Amino acid sequence: MPFWFWNDRLDAAEIVRQIDDFQSHGVFGFVIHPRMGLPRDIGFLSEPMLAMMHVAIEAAAARRMKVILYDEGMYPSGSASGQVVAADPLFHCRCIDRIVTQPGQALALPSGANLIASFGDLHVIDRLVDSVIRGIHFVDDAETIEHEPPAGDILNPQAVKTFIKIVHERFAREFGEHFGKTIMGIFTDEPNALGRSRERGIWPGTKGIVHEVSRLLGEDFTPHLPCLFDESLPGALVQRARYRSAIRQRLEETWYRPLQSWCREHELWLMGHPDHADDIGSQRYFDVPGQDLVWRWVLPDRESSLEGPESTQAKCSSSAMIHLGRTRNSNEFCGAYGHELTFDEMRWLAHWCFVRGVNLLIPHAFYYSVRGPRRDERPPDVGPNSAWWDAFRPFADACRRLSWINTDSKHVCEVAVLADPSACPWRAAKDLYEAQIDFNYLDTRQLIEEAVVSDEGVHLAGMCYRAVVMEPDLILSPALSDKIDVLRAEGRLITWGEDSASFVTEIQPLVSRDVVIDPPQPALRVRHVIKAGWHFYLLLNERRDPIAFRLHSPQMPLVRVNLLHDDAATSEFSSDDVRLAGHEMLVLGCAVTASDSD
Repeated sequence: MPFWFWNDRLDAAEIVRQIDDFQSHGVFGFVIHPRMGLPRDIGFLSEPMLAMMHVAIEAAAARRMKVILYDEGMYPSGSASGQVVAADPLFHCRCIDRIVTQPGQALALPSGANLIASFGDLHVIDRLVDSVIRGIHFVDDAETIEHEPPAGDILNPQAVKTFIKIVHERFAREFGEHFGKTIMGIFTDEPNALGRSRERGIWPGTKGIVHEVSRLLGEDFTPHLPCLFDESLPGALVQRARYRSAIRQRLEETWYRPLQSWCREHELWLMGHPDHADDIGSQRYFDVPGQDLVWRWVLPDRESSLEGPESTQAKCSSSAMIHLGRTRNSNEFCGAYGHELTFDEMRWLAHWCFVRGVNLLIPHAFYYSVRGPRRDERPPDVGPNSAWWDAFRPFADACRRLSWINTDSKHVCEVAVLADPSACPWRAAKDLYEAQIDFNYLDTRQLIEEAVVSDEGVHLAGMCYRAVVMEPDLILSPALSDKIDVLRAEGRLITWGEDSASFVTEIQPLVSRDVVIDPPQPALRVRHVIKAGWHFYLLLNERRDPIAFRLHSPQMPLVRVNLLHDDAATSEFSSDDVRLAGHEMLVLGCAVTASDSD
C-alpha cells in the first residue's frame, strides 16, 4: 500500500485514472499523503482537499481497494500543518534550555519562558523552541522555497486534543461511513517531541515537564537537571538516559495512547511508525507496528544490512506484532533512496523485510506528479513514473503472497533477544542471522509485565523462548534483574560476547535446529512459519554472490512454492543441492503432518 504523494493541482478524473493504473499493476490500496507541491489554495484538510479525498476513497470502495489516511501535512505529525499553533500559540513546541548568568547579572527570561530551577549561575528554563514541520506548499512562484509550519507541542495533552479535533474528528465527519471497511487506519509519521528543531543543545520539554519526569522516574529529577547540559558531571550519562526514557514514556501518555484510543473507538488501526528505527517500546500503541527504511541507511551487500540501529527495524516491528497479538506489521521502504535506486535494490529491500517477518509494505512513494521540482522531492517515484512500472505486477503479486505467509501464521522460533524499549541491539542479531538461528526481539517491559518465566524458558503470546540473549550493556532495573536471575538459574540466559562462534555454540543445545545448512552460509537468512496446514520456509541470499549448500530439516520432503503466475503452485525441490543466485528469494513448503508439533 504505497504512499501516494498528492503533490500538484488535483483533478478528479486523474485521481480515478491513477487508481485504475495502480489496480492493473497489482496494487490494491494506498496511503493518501498530502505532499510538497500542492497549490496554495489546497490547504491541509481544506474543502478542495477533502473533496478530492472523497473521490479517491469512493473510487477505492467501488473497486474493493483499501485506504490509509495520513494525519499530517507533511511530517512529523502533531502540527496539522500549523493549525494546532494557529488555534492557540501556547501549543507551539517547547524545550528545556539553560541560561548562564555572570556574577551580579540579573536573570532575564525570554518571552514566554518559565524558570524551572537555578543552580548558582546556571538557570534551567522551559521556553518556545524554533521548530517546524515540512509543509505541503511552495511559498514562491519559482517553487524553490518550502513552507514550514510551526511544530506543535505533542507533550502537551491539550495540544494533542486540539490536533485530534482538527484532524481525526474531521476525518470522522467526512469519511466515517468508510471506517473499518475501505479505510483501514490512520498513519502517524515519526512524531518527535522537538519537531524538526532548528536549534541544538536543547532537550524536549513543555510546561510542567519536570514534574511529569519526576513522576515517571519515581523521584524528583530537579537536582539532576544540570546533567542535561554538562556531561562531565558525575552520573551525567545515566541521568540523560533516564530523562530520555521519561520523555519517551510521557510521549506515550500524551500522544500514542490518545491516538490509539480514538482509532479503536472508530474501528480503525493506529498505523505509522515512531521516529527511531529501533524503538520497540512505542510499538505497543500501534495496532499495526511499523518502521521506516529511508535514506539508503540499509543497502544490499553493505554492512548496514546487519549492523547499526537501522538494521533492526523490520525485526523490531514483526516481533512487536507477535508479542502484542497484532495481525499486521508494516515497513515503509525506498524513501529518499535517490534516483540511483534500482529495481533489484527495491526487490532486495522488500525481501529483506519479508524474511524478517514484515507483512505490509508501504513503498515510498507513488507520485501524483513529477512536474518540475516534485520529481526531486525525496526521490524516487517507485511506481507509475519509474522505469520498472511495466514489470511491477509480478513483483506486487509475489509481495502479496509473501505478506500472506507472514500474516496470522505461527512463527517457529525459540530464541529471544532482549531489547530495551528504546533500542533493539544488533550485534547479537547479526550473529544469529548469519547462523540461520531465527529470533524475535523481546521488549524488557513485556518480559517484566506480561511474560511467564519457567524452567522451559520465556512464555509470551503463544511463543516459548528456550534461549534468551542479552547484550552486556543492557541497563538492568531491579524488576528486570529479578527476571534475569531466574533465567540464569534455569540455564536459559546467554550473554552475547565478541566471539561469535562461541556465542552460537552456547545457544545450540538449548533450541531445536529445524534448519541446518552445510556448508555454513553467512549470507543466508531463514524464516519458518506454519500456516494453513503448511510449513513455509523463506530463504534469502542477502548477498550478490551465488551460494550453494545442502539443507536439512525435519520437515521433508520440501517443495518449491512458486510466487509468480505459474501453472503449478509448487514444484520439485532437491535439498541436497540448493543454489541461490545473488539476492534470490526462495520459498519452500511441506504439509503439516499429524506428528508435527506447533
